[in-house]
Amino acid sequence: MIDAFARSQNYRVGIYVADKQRNPFNVKRAKEHVVIPDLNIEQICKFAKRYKHKIDFGIVGPEKPIINGIRDIVEKEIDIPLICPTKEYALEASKVAQRLLFQRVVPETNPKFKVFNPKDYTVTAVKREVNKWLNEIGNEVAVKPDRPAAGKGVGVWGDHFNTREELVDHFMSNIEYGPVIIEEKIEGEESSFQAFCDGKHLVPLPETRDYKRAFDKDKGPNTGGMGSYKDVGDILPFMTTVDKEKEIDIVNKVFRELRRRAASTDLRGIPFYDAFIHTSAGPKLLENNSRPGDPEIQNILPVLKDDFVDICYKMLEGNLIGVNLETKATVVTYKVPPNYGGFVDTFPERVKTDEANKPVSLVQAEKLAEKYKDAIRIYPASTELRENGNIYALRSRAVSVVGIGNSIHEAREISLEGTKEITGGSLWNRTDIASREHIRKSIEHMEKLRLSKR
Repeated sequence: MIDAFARSQNYRVGIYVADKQRNPFNVKRAKEHVVIPDLNIEQICKFAKRYKHKIDFGIVGPEKPIINGIRDIVEKEIDIPLICPTKEYALEASKVAQRLLFQRVVPETNPKFKVFNPKDYTVTAVKREVNKWLNEIGNEVAVKPDRPAAGKGVGVWGDHFNTREELVDHFMSNIEYGPVIIEEKIEGEESSFQAFCDGKHLVPLPETRDYKRAFDKDKGPNTGGMGSYKDVGDILPFMTTVDKEKEIDIVNKVFRELRRRAASTDLRGIPFYDAFIHTSAGPKLLENNSRPGDPEIQNILPVLKDDFVDICYKMLEGNLIGVNLETKATVVTYKVPPNYGGFVDTFPERVKTDEANKPVSLVQAEKLAEKYKDAIRIYPASTELRENGNIYALRSRAVSVVGIGNSIHEAREISLEGTKEITGGSLWNRTDIASREHIRKSIEHMEKLRLSKR
């Protein structure tokens, strides 16, 4: 989003950034930059208050401040309008509340699920009830704690456990901290739905597909996302226009339900970043987030035709009824450090240990912008600009490379070329993001699922 503001053609934008670390991209473009490692709302408010007469509005990307009610507090105490939902409509704060909302409004999109509340059971009783539920729906399930917990978090059959005993152990590690959902694992192809919202209107954005598995061929543990792609149009290659229409209809039903009690501005921002899975029975809704997708929003913002500042003002004014994008495909590839996704333990022979603690260089990658006439973006993420002037990778996804092209393949080639020009830190990346083979398999899988319905 910083890049989208900095590229504004209609405004001279002064950017004030509250950041988790000295991100080199943000530091370079910010008029004022402050580091708040835990994104503490009180500290963010102090920063915003210092510049309240210079700031017209704010926008929030990470989920934690949104869940903690940053908009409610900043607007009340400082009178700076924020573009993100209010605390009440940060739906990801409770997976249970989310699932129950979907069950009430769009039950056809829900997997089979059951909520277990620790207050209702003794340890023996809860194990008995879990086994009873598993006997009914089978072992291939997902275990989801209601809120971010001190336990093991979300677990999926085949990823985090492979036996009934391991499954129950995973469940028990979470139930002591609060309610837990056990829901059926669904077969299908995933897509990410995002929409801008001014509180009154939803403006759906083109569909994207992210890659959560750490390694090529969708192997290894789930991560925050190793990359993503979007096609030149609004849908993905394995989707149909009917699939997209169904998604829009589902999200609009949820939106209308929330609007029954919401103020006209409560839902502005990106209140619906939804993970859908396309099945033989149509799209199913896995979860909703009330923030931009990471990495998926990076597939969208670089190809906006409209000035992003104008889009933000329209969201604030309540008159956003559409956005214009270039007819381009985009591919995002993340380079990450050796300790991310268990890479160093799985492929120790591929880690250049002598480079692991060396600075990261983006110089050659950024020069590709001249070659490709701005069809590439280099976005440092979990990196830090230190006092010696060098950039160092931290522990999460370090650098994103966005390729922009007339086809997915062209965008992918540009993105991969950019990753090769980033050196230092012993960084690595998946090489099959948006590959023709992966897309072909997705198409064939959906064709098979659709045929099974006939």
